[in-house]
Formats: sequence, structure tokens, C-alpha cells
Amino acid sequence: MHADKIILVTGASRGIGAATAVLAGERGYAVCVNYRQDKAAADAVVKTITDAGGRAIAIAADVSEEADVVRLFETVDDELGAITALVNNAGILEKQARLVDMDADRWNRILKINVTGCFLCAREAVRRMSTRSGGNGGAIVNVSSGAARLGAPGEYIDYAASKGAVDTLTVGLAKEVAEEGIRVNAVRPGFIYTDIHASGGEPGRVERVKEFVPMKRGGQPQEVAAAILWLLSEESSYSTGTFIDITGGK
Repeated sequence: MHADKIILVTGASRGIGAATAVLAGERGYAVCVNYRQDKAAADAVVKTITDAGGRAIAIAADVSEEADVVRLFETVDDELGAITALVNNAGILEKQARLVDMDADRWNRILKINVTGCFLCAREAVRRMSTRSGGNGGAIVNVSSGAARLGAPGEYIDYAASKGAVDTLTVGLAKEVAEEGIRVNAVRPGFIYTDIHASGGEPGRVERVKEFVPMKRGGQPQEVAAAILWLLSEESSYSTGTFIDITGGK
């Protein structure tokens, strides 16, 4: 039995991706929880969804590798059915640094996952969703970052630049497939309480910077997930190529 609503969330074993997968399960989607390495964490997200009566599977794939992405989507085809929603959430950042102290390998690692990964997953989704190729339409939400607007000086200019590329990809693809039954939007989270900050060498970063946020607090992954699910839903049926900033006013 195939569900009518089938969602793939990349990087869904933790943080915003996990919160989005769980909320999608609650909203009646059959969920593919994609992860790169942490099988136990991905299985825990699947269990949360299935324990609540939903349907979910976990699939390991590195979104920066084309063969992995093709296999990921083919597995979803076989095990869940035709995808109707994609959330491009997988992303990385590296230790806080000034641009003059970064090397090209670091930039290429960031861009390969954050930009090329987003492109590859979007391509496979469009190939399945587009009414031009016999699909039934669908929606894509890319997870960008407030850093795309602010630039992340002194910390993660490479990460910010990668998210700027995601923003441009969102606008271009939205216009390209607007007549094919596919909507493409993005969310730009600000300082959210997730594990990604530890990757940058500062697990408590949100606590340090929250005073610079007009609302004087960090955000929760569930707050981002709610916006993502709205953009995927029929409630946003006339919105494409647009952005929701989830940044507490920053």
C-alpha cells in the first residue's frame, strides 16, 4: 500500500531534518529518513514516526555523491512509491575560521554537500514529479540559512556562500518548473538549537549569540519544521521561489 504523500528528508537523523521528518509523519506523509553515517539516530527517528502510527524508512546515502543520490531515490520508488515532497536539509559546516585561514579543500567539501547535494536531489525529484515527464507534481523545500543574507564573517563565509548558492538555485528552479506542477521554496533558519554548532567548534554558540537576536532567544528545530511543512502543504499553493526567514527577527 503506497501513501498519497511521500516525503524524502535529507540529513534527517538529527536537528531540523529529524524534526521535519517527525512532523511530516504526524501530517500523514510516508517518510524516507536519509542519513549519511549515524544509522542508530536515523533508526530512532523512524521509530518515533512508526510508534505514532506513521510509515517511515531510513536510507543511508551521501547526497554529494551522484550514484548515492540515484540509488536513494530508486529505493524510495521501490519501498514507498512516487515522491511528492523533498526537503533538501543535509548540510555541513566546519570549524569557525577567517577566510584567510581556509583552504580550497574545505571550500570544496562544503560546496559539494551543501550545493551539489541540493542540486542532485532536486534533479531526481523533478524527474519524478514533473508533469512534463508524466509525474503528478510536488513540492521542494531547500533549507538555506540566515547566513546567506548576513555572510557569517569571521566564522563561516564558506558556509554562508554555499547557502547563497542554495537561495539562487531555489529561485531559478522555481521559475523553471512552475508550469510543471512543482513548487520550490526555501527556509532560512537563524540560530537554532541543533548539534551542527559543535561541528563548528562551539556547541554553545546559540547561547552566546542569542542576545543579538531581536527576540532574545534561539529557535527550536520544530519551529523550522513547521514552516517547512507549511511550504510543502496546499496552504502555500500560490507560493514558489520564496523564502521564510526563521531568525527571530535578525
